[in-house]
Amino acid sequence: MRRRSLTPSALAFGILLTLLATSPALAAGYRYWSFWEGSGGQWQYATQGPSTARPADGAALGFRFAVSQDAAAEAAKPRAAADFASVCAATPPVEGRKRIAVVVDSGVPADAPAGDTPPQDTPRTACAQVAPDATAAEALAEVAKPLRYNSAALLCAVSGYPKQGCGEQIADAEPTPTQTAPKDGGPSAGLLAGLAAVAALAAAAVWQSRRRRR
Repeated sequence: MRRRSLTPSALAFGILLTLLATSPALAAGYRYWSFWEGSGGQWQYATQGPSTARPADGAALGFRFAVSQDAAAEAAKPRAAADFASVCAATPPVEGRKRIAVVVDSGVPADAPAGDTPPQDTPRTACAQVAPDATAAEALAEVAKPLRYNSAALLCAVSGYPKQGCGEQIADAEPTPTQTAPKDGGPSAGLLAGLAAVAALAAAAVWQSRRRRR
């Protein structure tokens, strides 16, 4: 059986669908305090929340406020090292207590909520000395009060920052990494070229249809 080839009009429709599917779209991010655990001197995104994690003596914990696109892969890490030895060097051990290095990074002004500004002493470090069964949240409270949580136990503010809000979704007008947008905000060169191709194929379809009718 002879296969029917795609007509120019069908090709044009296919190209149009492809262009619509790949046109720049708004990406969503979240403004929140992320929680990190030190491992081998590097920060690793925590697998549980600070209210349930129970770090061992000698652990390093990091908290970073930022706007991030993806919780684990793209979240901004604390800008101070996960170095227990240097953070707790001046805090002698006490029997019946554990020492936890805590890094609090309030982020950059660009990520701050409207009308708010990160503290000037960010990032800062402190050595929390807490009970052996204390959670990461208790270690943080020991060195960075006041803390604020929402009804879902999400950490909203550290040392009173930010003053308002908690994990808000933020619309990001920048195109995703796989997309290209012009600097002036108008149609991209690829989009214009694709539309031109659609127009050319549509014209060819009309010409071919008229020729068959003759």
